[in-house]
Amino acid sequence: MEKRLLGSTGLLSSFMGIGGIPLQRFDENNSYEIFSTALRYGINFIDTARGYTKSEDLIGSALQRLGREKFILATKAQSRTYDDMKKEIETSLYHLKTTYIDLYQCHFVCNEQDLNNILSPNGALKALLQAKEEGLIKHIGITSHNLKTAETAVKSKAFETLQFPFNFIESEGIKVFKAAKENNMGVIAMKPLGGGAIVNRGISFRYAANFKEIDCIIPGVDNKEQLESNVLDFMRATSLSDNELQKIEEEKLLLGREFCRRCDYCQPCPQNIPISVIFTAKAYYERYNLKEWAIGKYQACKANASDCIKCGRCESKCPYGLPIREMLVQTHKLLNKAT
Repeated sequence: MEKRLLGSTGLLSSFMGIGGIPLQRFDENNSYEIFSTALRYGINFIDTARGYTKSEDLIGSALQRLGREKFILATKAQSRTYDDMKKEIETSLYHLKTTYIDLYQCHFVCNEQDLNNILSPNGALKALLQAKEEGLIKHIGITSHNLKTAETAVKSKAFETLQFPFNFIESEGIKVFKAAKENNMGVIAMKPLGGGAIVNRGISFRYAANFKEIDCIIPGVDNKEQLESNVLDFMRATSLSDNELQKIEEEKLLLGREFCRRCDYCQPCPQNIPISVIFTAKAYYERYNLKEWAIGKYQACKANASDCIKCGRCESKCPYGLPIREMLVQTHKLLNKAT
């Protein structure tokens, strides 16, 4: 597996890593098989999060058996204050069963207010810097789904890595990736398969590999067979054929009709409906088979899809022309019925 340097961190990461979202559906044996298989193929980057229920526990147990030092371990938390982030770091260390974490990221920073809170004198960054001084974490990163917020984060020069969605449906991030590289930041492309929506997996992986600005992609993995298939599909050819490029265009056309990029240009909603969060919950329910987790995310929303008054403001602002109102109706039928 190709290795790329993760910005100025000095970490030499496999281009293909492993996203930890699907792990929470499985047990320790399945996780161990995935990561032992990863080692055989030279895959060393693992990404998880505090919010992925038992994912950190499963990863920690597997790495105890395989050797913690063989992997680059990244996790993240949505805390915005010093006290909350300090607690989350301690909790991650406990569940991951390790004395240090290679990369700790501020998770899901999708608006300017969140970023300002993190960078404030008593914000989450202060806790991360302190943990870095103490050797509990090695490097500090940020993840976002909002292009403007990501661009501001890069300009702040407060972070060593940026994690942002990228695939042949969501390719807008290349602009901020280039800016990150100019600031010597590592670039991690999440959602290389569009959250499970993209069918042509190998094509999508190799599409991302063509961009030298990207250091690592992190597709979620269900089992060792899927991991092996991902690797073989990725390594089958070095460039995309004309036929594969045509398949990309066909899938872009198909998915573009109702594919939420989570850019949040539709906000603010007059009913305070977190539109992209709700569509993400639907995606987890359908594509990752994380039904209970997705329902919990939906139920936690202070306003849900049933609160939509069909004013249409969101649709007038959506740069992709999505039928948001109808999509909200469909989502509520699915997740409310599931409850």
